[in-house]
Amino acid sequence: MRVGDSLFSALKGKTGLLRVGPQHAFCNPQRGLRRWASGVGSLDTALAGGLAYGRVHEFYAAQGEDAPATAGFALALLAAMGGGEGGARATLWLRSRRAVQQAGVVQANGCAELGGRSDACLFAMIADTKELLKAAVDGLRSGALGAVVVETQGSLPDLDLTASRRLALAAEKSGTTLFLLCSGAEPVPSAAETRWRVAAAPSRALSANAPGAPVFAIELLRQRSGPCGLGWQLEWDRDRRIFTEAAAGALVSIPARRSPAAAGTGPVRLGQRAA
Repeated sequence: MRVGDSLFSALKGKTGLLRVGPQHAFCNPQRGLRRWASGVGSLDTALAGGLAYGRVHEFYAAQGEDAPATAGFALALLAAMGGGEGGARATLWLRSRRAVQQAGVVQANGCAELGGRSDACLFAMIADTKELLKAAVDGLRSGALGAVVVETQGSLPDLDLTASRRLALAAEKSGTTLFLLCSGAEPVPSAAETRWRVAAAPSRALSANAPGAPVFAIELLRQRSGPCGLGWQLEWDRDRRIFTEAAAGALVSIPARRSPAAAGTGPVRLGQRAA
């Protein structure tokens, strides 16, 4: 029995959260592409209205120490997007052994602090990368999940262009969104709808110097159609489950190889000369 088979058998038999069947498919591909609008005007404009449901989105940690921030950003996105178009449907979060060794075990209270629901997020560690990708395809094809997350560390040779297309096709057919989180690796050609670089950014201190809300520096590296090379600093409001720009600011320039985390706030266009 494959790891994916045993995993889904356990989920169906013990959690009661998975209900595989066409009556639970929450996205009809014939309806057209649906998007989640963040409410940040420049970001939604760059994405032709917002981040697409039922597509593959890649998130690369800017540095090794940004892996927790990348996972945190994905968790915040899931909370904001309602776990995908399916609303309260469960999220399946698949982690490679190297990712667990690098980032540690996900804590329920950490999920709650970011506004996520730990009881609706099913975590599984799968050591074999081929089985990890197969489990991701199974989750996407089930049509019963709100989203699937695959978290990896280091290069992943098994995730070639063919495997990436298989994931993209499964996501498009079922309408289930896939987040691929990568740390310690450089981007490779793929069939992803969008590709991002994520880094932690300074937060605004609250009264009595208490820690402020999480701020993420994100850079749009690639999308299938539309602009890329843009960056934002987004502050996460867990209570309202929305992102806002960390601070108002005009379009500014940063060196092409400089991370948005080191630049000013607001939307950033890479490589543009300063006025």
